[in-house]
Formats: sequence, C-alpha cells, structure tokens
Amino acid sequence: MGNQVQQGLDAAIDSRRDIRRYRHDDIPEELVNTVLWAGHRAPSVGHSQPWRFIVVRDADIRDRAAVMADRERLRQADLLTADRKARLLDLQLEGIREAPVGVVVACDRRAPASGVLGRNTFTDADMWSCACAVENMWLTARVYGLGMGWVTLFQPEELAELLYLPDGVETLGWLCLGWPDERPPAPGLERRGWSRRLPLDNVTLADRWPDTAQPEAPVSALRSPDRQQVVAAHDDADQLLTPPGSLGLLDQTLDRVEAAGGIEITGGTLALIGADHPVANLGVTAFDASVTHDVMAASVTGTGLGVSTATAAGLSHLVVDAGVAQPVKGARSVRVPGKRGDLRHTDAMTPSQVDALLRDGRTLGAEASDGGLVCLGEVGVGNTTVATALVCALTGLDPEEAVGLGAGSDTAMVELKAEVIRAALTRTHANNDPEHLLAALGGPEFAVLAGVCQGAAEAGSPVILDGLATSVAALIATKLSPGLPGWLVASHASREHAHQIVLAELGLEALMELRMRAGEGIGACLGAQMILTGLQVRRTAARTR
Repeated sequence: MGNQVQQGLDAAIDSRRDIRRYRHDDIPEELVNTVLWAGHRAPSVGHSQPWRFIVVRDADIRDRAAVMADRERLRQADLLTADRKARLLDLQLEGIREAPVGVVVACDRRAPASGVLGRNTFTDADMWSCACAVENMWLTARVYGLGMGWVTLFQPEELAELLYLPDGVETLGWLCLGWPDERPPAPGLERRGWSRRLPLDNVTLADRWPDTAQPEAPVSALRSPDRQQVVAAHDDADQLLTPPGSLGLLDQTLDRVEAAGGIEITGGTLALIGADHPVANLGVTAFDASVTHDVMAASVTGTGLGVSTATAAGLSHLVVDAGVAQPVKGARSVRVPGKRGDLRHTDAMTPSQVDALLRDGRTLGAEASDGGLVCLGEVGVGNTTVATALVCALTGLDPEEAVGLGAGSDTAMVELKAEVIRAALTRTHANNDPEHLLAALGGPEFAVLAGVCQGAAEAGSPVILDGLATSVAALIATKLSPGLPGWLVASHASREHAHQIVLAELGLEALMELRMRAGEGIGACLGAQMILTGLQVRRTAARTR
C-alpha cells in the first residue's frame, strides 16, 4: 500500500469524532449498508462473527431510547463530583433523536465460550470483536462524510428489552448515524475539559508491568453522597418527636444511609462471595480447604449461616463462586481461568485476573443495588491471612501486631501466619497501587468485593460491611474511587485487631461490637436489619411539625 493509502488512513483516524449533532436528512440505504459491511469485515475471535447489527429507523423506538439515555445521564450525574456533574449534563444527547438511523451492535453470546476457538480463556473476546466492528463502522462513516456517535448511557437490560433481545445477546450501546451538523476540531470531551489525550509514552510499557513508577489509574469521578442530601437527612431526623440524636450511633448511621440511598429503602441483598486460597496449604488455618465448598453449597440451598441470617433479616441473597477449588453447583460463577499463588512464594493472581474480577464485581454490585442496601459477605478458608497481608501493605502495620487468632487458630498458627505474611511482603515489595496489591497479596473474593462496593455506590446504594475481609476489600475500593467512603457503613467491629485498624482508615465507627469472627456476612445482615428497622421508625414515628 502506498503513501496515499497510509495518509488517508491516518487522516480518517485523526478526524474521527463522536458526533453529537445531526441534520435530519435521510441516508441512502446503500450507504448504510456500506457502513455495516465495514463492520462485518472486522476481525472476530474464532471467526465467530458474533455481531448482530440492529438498524433502527423507527422514530418511536429512537424516542424511547433517548428517554432511557436521558434518565441514565441524570442518574450518573448525581453520582459525580459537582464539576463533573455539570459537564456531563452539558453533553448533547439529542443525537439519538436527531440522527435518522440508529445502529445497535448486539453480541450474540448464546454459544458457550468453551465451544468458540479463543474464548475458553478470554471469555469476553466476543465483545472485543464487536468493538472492532464498531471502530470499522466509525472510520468508514467518517470517510463517507457521515457522523457517528456512541452512546452507552443505558441500563443494558432496558435497551435489550426495548429491542426484544433474547437472553444471551448483549448490546454495546447505541450508535447514532447521520449527516453531521458539526465538525469538531478536537474530541468533544477534550474540548469541554473532561480529560485530555495522554502522551503515548504514558500508556506504553516495555516488556511487563513495572514494579515502580506505575502508570496512573484512570480517574474515578464517583462522589460522596451530596452534601444537601446529608443536611436534609439531619433535618429530617431533627423533626422526630424525640431529642435529636437520641438513638446515638444508630441515628448517625441512619443519617448516612438516608443521605446515600434515601429513607424509602425497605430491603437489601447479601452478596456472598466465596473462593479458596493456596496460602491455606501453608498451615495458616485450622480448617481443611474443603470447608469453603461446604459453606458455599449450604448457602446455595439457603441453609448457610450467613444466608439464613439474611433471610431472617428480610434480605435477599446472591451466592457467588469467585474461585472455590471445586465449583459450587447452583452459585453464580465469576471464576477466572489460570493458576493462583500462595502469597509467600508467588503472586496470588495475575493483573488480568484482577481486572476481570473487579469488572464482574461492579456488575454484581449494580445488580444487588436493586434490592436497596448491599450487604457484603465472604467465605474462604485462609482468607484472614490474605486480609491481614493486605492490611499490612496498605497501612504499614507490622505482621506480628496485625495477625489475629482467626477461627480456631492457636498460638503456633498465629506465629506461622505472621511469618508467612512477612515473607510475602518482603517478596513482593508491594506498593499502594490497589490493583497491584490485589494481584500480589489478594484473592478472588477480595477483588470481586471491591468491585461490588464500586458498582453498588455507582448505582446509588449504601454498602454494609461485615468483618475484616470485606472491610479490607472496601478499603482497596476507596483507593480506586476516593468518593466511596460516604457510601459505606460498618456493621460491627470483629475480634481481629486489624479490623479496627481498617475501620479507622475508612473513618467508620462500627454499629455493633459483638466479638464476632464468623464471616459470611452475618454481621452485615444483622446491621442491615437494625438499619431497616430504624428507617421504618423514621418513616412512621410522630413528628414535631
């Protein structure tokens, strides 16, 4: 290919823009097909061609999609900092209505990943293939003088329902296609000060991910609950026919929950995440690793202690297998392929495993938020050692000071635990980068729980912590999303000394102190029950005016 082709490709890439404004003029059918044909020529995993192009010209469908996007824009804006909120609300989304054609790229995922060449390990490669199709279409549209805008401000299930998609078919958002009514000289978000394109050197790494001078993580704009909502919650409580603050710490907790999620919350969901840990084979626990599976299997049937507590508290539950040695039948699976290490000799996980688990956790958090409060629970023999190693790396606490008895441990086991943690810290030279810490010293349920915290808060739901493990996961999540602490509630302080340290780092005061060390979300469910009772009292009690 000659210089002219190279220059043309470079010009198309350089001038591609996310177009927001369109003329109403129609597009010839053959030109629409030209754009679609470019998408259909994209590379796909195992030559599976998973894309399905839904071409929407119906004005009623486009209007309904636009309302969905507007609704989601307002929801997301309320979660952002004041500056980012204003900038998001300034964005033009009328393209869904203005553009004469909408194209929804849907990924047909109904074939099992193990049956598609290349998807058995990278199970999302079909979605990546569809993203390649989107880029092909986008560049082709630009070359032919058309504009395209990619809108992902949708609840995926809402958009799927609008288009009658069957289970197993997922969308990649909505592509507006039409004749542009603007020619932006630079990307719109960059012009509006949302962000800027980083220098290539900032995103290019040599050979491997570096131990030092790591690239900065993408900035999270998640904000704490709005200050006006916080004040309104205080004012609401002051109107009750009782002395202000008469319920002590419970009053303060109710204020926090009301500011984050509103006084109308009447339920919640226990997200119980389980995984096994190779570090358990080093003698740091009194229990056989098979106990993780036993507890998870009981939880699936509704008889595990945590799930039973959730049911008694009027909560629903979600049992998730994040990496139990023997897969748990009936549990939601977010297992990732690949080996895991024992901390002392090798890293717990790879960065790609951490990324996948965080992503799955955010999805679970958003799903669990539909029920109201999101309560965290975990199951994993040996995960107290994992949690303590993370605490030491995050806070600088000495392993001998940090380790606790755990469930059933004796003095010799405590000493061994401290030795293993110290060796792990020495081996990894772990820094405070949260994803690096999860890979070096963490475990699957910790990554998923951190993602659940983010996903729940992004969806506007308060998160109720349980013991040490869930609190450490939340602390890691706050490193990824600094606005997260305002969405967190500490249900109780366990007997683990490290738990007290973590709660102090989070700035949280525990609602209860019952000397528990059971895990499974039991304390979170008990705390949620108390909170829901308190909210019910606030809704129904007499008021001074």
